[in-house]
Amino acid sequence: MADCRDNNPLFILGLESPEPLANLYSRGYFRATWITTALDAGFWTAMKIRRKWLRDLASIVFTVHYLIAAEQADEKVRKVRGLLTVEHIRVSWNKTTTPYLRALSGLLRPRFTRYSPRAIRIPRPAESSYKEPIEAWLYFDGPLASLKNHTKIVLDIPGGGFVAMSPRHHEDKLLAWSGKTGLPVVSLDYKKAPEHPYPFSLNECYDAYQSLIESRGRCIGLSGGSVPRIVLTGDSAGGNFAVGTTLMILQANGKGSQMWHSSQNSLPLPEGLVLIYPGLDMNIGSWMGDDEMSLMQDQRMRKINRNVMKKKSEDYYKLAKTPHPSDNEMDGEANMYTKPPLAPATATEGTVINAKDDISTSKPKILKTRLAMSSMISYFNDRVLTPEMMRAMIILYIGPRTRPDFATDYLLSPILAPESLLAKFPKTFLLTGERDPLVDDTVIFAGRLRQAKHNDFNQRKELGLFKSRDEFDEKDHVEVSLLPGISHGFLQFVSIFPEAWKHLFRCARWIEEIFDSNEPSSTPSPLLERKGSYGMGNGDASQHTRHHHRMATESSGDEDNPLMMSSSREPEPAPRSSRRGRGRRTRHSNEYGRNKSMVSLGSETDLMARRMKGLTGGLMGASNDGTTTP
Repeated sequence: MADCRDNNPLFILGLESPEPLANLYSRGYFRATWITTALDAGFWTAMKIRRKWLRDLASIVFTVHYLIAAEQADEKVRKVRGLLTVEHIRVSWNKTTTPYLRALSGLLRPRFTRYSPRAIRIPRPAESSYKEPIEAWLYFDGPLASLKNHTKIVLDIPGGGFVAMSPRHHEDKLLAWSGKTGLPVVSLDYKKAPEHPYPFSLNECYDAYQSLIESRGRCIGLSGGSVPRIVLTGDSAGGNFAVGTTLMILQANGKGSQMWHSSQNSLPLPEGLVLIYPGLDMNIGSWMGDDEMSLMQDQRMRKINRNVMKKKSEDYYKLAKTPHPSDNEMDGEANMYTKPPLAPATATEGTVINAKDDISTSKPKILKTRLAMSSMISYFNDRVLTPEMMRAMIILYIGPRTRPDFATDYLLSPILAPESLLAKFPKTFLLTGERDPLVDDTVIFAGRLRQAKHNDFNQRKELGLFKSRDEFDEKDHVEVSLLPGISHGFLQFVSIFPEAWKHLFRCARWIEEIFDSNEPSSTPSPLLERKGSYGMGNGDASQHTRHHHRMATESSGDEDNPLMMSSSREPEPAPRSSRRGRGRRTRHSNEYGRNKSMVSLGSETDLMARRMKGLTGGLMGASNDGTTTP
């Protein structure tokens, strides 16, 4: 019988997915990555052409060539990624706003809104260390005058590896959300690394959130009659910023203390978070620790994480060349521990001993291990996000003059956030692909959120704050959706991966669900008031800010200092409105001064620190004399 592939036209033309990739990705996702690989190869080939109109045209011509010559496209992309620079990343990820691709995307995208996006500027809070306004784009299906009728905002922080992409590169997502929810969607066009390294962009996100709250939305056209309710969203690097912003709010409000009351100095938490394939761990490692594995093997989440755990076990067995585990062995703790052999049966009258049982007990058991590779290493050959790209983006984001402690800096790696802060998080939805190199970040962070919420629930139950018959429901706090056969960035190319539309609409339903579940009570309550002017005016010089600091003008003698978090207390607390449904705890802010949020590592013991300057020089274009781009 002839192979069924002989009748497949894609196989005959040589365009069928290679067997390893056919097993890794879904057919539709691989087809999309085949097109994006050709686009990357075409745009990188034409990137040195000086005239923009000719460069844009040549990029399309080269792309058509690489769509046919797929092997040449793969080879071109491999070579470029081996010597990646920030310019290569930006050419690849910003290509969707070039004239031809933008026109094609517009033709393939359904019409969600009647109004085009508007460029806006959000002023900084008066006490901010920075004075320049924050660039953003407003996606809203209606005239600006009708914004005064809204009290809900979707604040989106777009991804782009910390170095590329603006809201205009995420318009499929933003237009869909705006049209489906009918809400104003504000997407931040934060400053990018390496020109503005960590923590500049994180502070921008925090300032934008604070300005929306303090101005009661007037800064974007809302009436200002009440404090707006905000859902915070982010994808990839934007997911890192969304979680980091929430952590900064909690840290500034009271250092994660258990007792909260309303205060002038308190910022209300977001109503909820929607995180799409977030990057939450900057410490790229090859192996997973016992604590991380235990979170993945949690009894309640075993079914959801089954395919991720199975892949990790398969990776080990392929490397060790030991017999492959069965699906049954992947269930429960059996996939990590060897079961003890059964005691041999004792022959008695009327008992027949099964010879097969004797033979099976004498055979060597399949080796089971607690050693598992991280997803970043398991999917090192990913067609969208490779270790070389992650390494380059992390180095560019951190910058050559910062030596963070990768083991403790939870504003850089939110996956490390302390349990006392995670226990205060609003409800969080997470969406990612099972084949994403960053899938471990999603699974582990969700596990830590569940653990923190569960422990907090048990403590409150012991104090009598809950009835003895009350049960912990994790769906009230965190929900995770892992998509089989899909890797990173699938919402960036919905035009060539139509399946992604349903996931975009799912996120829109999550946003609506968050707002509906946290509807405030009808009882009127005093609005949040703050003394002093709002906006870009000069604040009191004696005020401290609540930013995560790494001053851009530090001298070389200060470069080894750890990053700092500081804030100040403001007097005269004012109560906030009560809530119904799941209920929101009220908050307070304790007096606190400057405190170290992390510890700097000595350069002689920190491999990243020892190599940072040299690596960044190559990425940013260091000259032969060793000077780097400022």
